[in-house]
Amino acid sequence: MYHDPALGTAAAKADPRPKSAVSTATGLVGLAGLLSWVAVARWFGMDGPYAALVNVAAAGVPMVLWSVLVDKVHRNPSTGIDWSNARPWRETIDVSITKLAGLWLTWGAIAAIYMVGRFYWVGGFAFSMWCFMWLAPVLFVVSIPYTLWLDRRMVEPKDGCWSLGAWLMGLNEPIDREAIYNHLKSWGVKAFFTAFMLAIVPPGFGDFIRGDISGVLDNPVVLANWLITFMFVIDVAFATAGYLLAMKPLDSHIRTANPYAAGWMAALICYPPFVLMGDGGPLDYHPGTFGEDGWWNWFAGYPVLLGVIGAVLVGLTGIYAWATVTFGYRFSNLTHRGILTNGPYAWSRHPAYLSKNLFWMISTVPFLTTGSWVDAVRATALMGIVAGVYYWRARTEERHLRTDPAYEEYYQWMERNGVVPRFFRWLRGSPALPVPVPAPAAKSSSRRKRG
Repeated sequence: MYHDPALGTAAAKADPRPKSAVSTATGLVGLAGLLSWVAVARWFGMDGPYAALVNVAAAGVPMVLWSVLVDKVHRNPSTGIDWSNARPWRETIDVSITKLAGLWLTWGAIAAIYMVGRFYWVGGFAFSMWCFMWLAPVLFVVSIPYTLWLDRRMVEPKDGCWSLGAWLMGLNEPIDREAIYNHLKSWGVKAFFTAFMLAIVPPGFGDFIRGDISGVLDNPVVLANWLITFMFVIDVAFATAGYLLAMKPLDSHIRTANPYAAGWMAALICYPPFVLMGDGGPLDYHPGTFGEDGWWNWFAGYPVLLGVIGAVLVGLTGIYAWATVTFGYRFSNLTHRGILTNGPYAWSRHPAYLSKNLFWMISTVPFLTTGSWVDAVRATALMGIVAGVYYWRARTEERHLRTDPAYEEYYQWMERNGVVPRFFRWLRGSPALPVPVPAPAAKSSSRRKRG
């Protein structure tokens, strides 16, 4: 069947994709920085935790520079900053002091949780606590000039942090309790996930740098695993940079944290210490199977099939990493930090969840077991439940984001144009959705005067 390219172009013009909050170039320059550092680290054998932290910076710094110098994100109205109207510091000093009180109270509460939780002082999390202990005094000192400088330029400096400080200081002013709740939830997200991300940065980076690549091209399994490991190094570096760089001047601040308990539950059970899919957990689908190396055990005698499956798994991991790279330095769970519409998000609203679950299903092969058919049924059922958990996460995230008209516009565009939504609509036998017709412009009531 002949396809006229002009028809596709015309359709794209009639129904253009909404603009993304993060430019494609932002992720690309971050990826270039990361690749450069990885090359240096491998050449000199720098596989330690400090080198792993530099890898995060190698991705984050170029993205910040590009966003400020080229995309000029600090000029976006969504920052809430008016750079042309810096008020005298005497006008905002009271607001800043109150905000600092709220900020330090928040940090103190987070520190207390870290201190009480024994979980945070063992394994990889001990490295996170080491980072925080060195970073805490620096943040405490820097927060003072930063807050004083920023509040002079904020259109509305009295945010949730200020409301918390006003409550703490007993000020006789109206306090926005909803803003306080959003502030605490936002910092809860950052505290929980930043500790987790820092804990997993060094192991993956070190494994990749130390990896022996002498036989990579001779074995499709070795090549696939080497590339998959690298994809996760990229994913972790970008995600960690995202949690560390949430701030208003970069327009990467948290607009709102997910307000629904179901959303928090669906997300937290996927991460330690609450993870249900871990070894021995109620949703651990590995017993009775070969685990996530099942694919090369089951198909060891079929080299062509091994190569095909390996390529598929690398592709799925690539999509997963690409989804994180697309966020630039705005990656974050359970939050709204701007709507993405480019990269794999032009195909699916949840490309990371989709590719991750397909990877697990193909790599584990839960319906092929080392035990009885009961193990096969159990593993397959649990894998299905895990997929259901991620579907639940996607639904709760959309329930949160669809309160923003920008996401609703993107949602409707994806329903009409997204490859994955259209595929599922085809499976259901649903008709294609029509392109909305813009309302005609109102005619002017004035008449041109005759000369």
